[in-house]
Amino acid sequence: MTKYASSLSSFPCVRCNKPYSPARRKLGITVCLVCGELEARAVKHTVAPLNKSNYMLMSREDLKQLNPKRTT
Repeated sequence: MTKYASSLSSFPCVRCNKPYSPARRKLGITVCLVCGELEARAVKHTVAPLNKSNYMLMSREDLKQLNPKRTT
């Protein structure tokens, strides 16, 4: 068994329990690449221009708060 393979098996993904890269573990990421992609796609964001400002990455709830005329 190589050094890389033995270090890979010591870091199981918290979602699927499969081993993932030690480099991701060093960054503080606790999920494998596939599960991380699924988590990222589950969150919906959009880019909106703000008045007299730049473009900002916002969630749906942030956009609702920007429109004062909206009641719900």
